[in-house]
Parts: sequence; C-alpha cells; structure tokens
Amino acid sequence: RTAEIQIGAYFADHQRVAVSSYYDTQRTAKKCPPGLAKKNNGCLPPGQAKKWHMGQALPGDVVFYPVPNEVIVRIGVPPQGYRYVRVANDILLMAIGSRMVVDAIEDLMRP
Repeated sequence: RTAEIQIGAYFADHQRVAVSSYYDTQRTAKKCPPGLAKKNNGCLPPGQAKKWHMGQALPGDVVFYPVPNEVIVRIGVPPQGYRYVRVANDILLMAIGSRMVVDAIEDLMRP
C-alpha cells in the first residue's frame, strides 16, 4: 500500500541539508553528472528550464536519473510506492506509476 504524502511536505530541513552538502562536495570536486562536466555552468544541462511542477506528473519527455546511493543513505529510503530521481539540479520524490512529483530539493549544483 502506498503511503499518503502531502505535496511539498516530505523533505525535512535535515534532509535538505544532507543533500545540499553532498552536492556541494561534488560541485567543489568538479564532479558534474556525465556530459555536463565540460559545460562550466554549475552542471546545468543546456536549455534546461524547470519542466516539472509539484503535484503534477513528471512529463514523459523529462529525462531523470537515479539518485546516488550515498544520497539515499543520508536522507533515508523513500516511502513505499515512491522513488527519488534527479532531474537537472533537483532531487524529486516521485510516485511510482503516476510519476507525480510530491516534493523536491532544488538547485543542488548552483555555485
């Protein structure tokens, strides 16, 4: 059974701090995701406007990536029926199946 989570109310301050500190380390170590390291723009994908909205399904054309295990260890496994994904510089909590964005930690790799 999928847990009910209020939109925008999942991530706590300690999770935001843990994720931000992980990505700050990555940014200062110049470890952008593959393909973005050469861009010298804080790891932001080209032409990447925010294409997702809280409380709505992630559009099918939005590319998302798995969240590193080290991040999951820091913030805890997602609730049953949900998963963490990375879209550009954001970590999203997304419902499996519907792809609804439930909460987000935004602007991870900004200098």
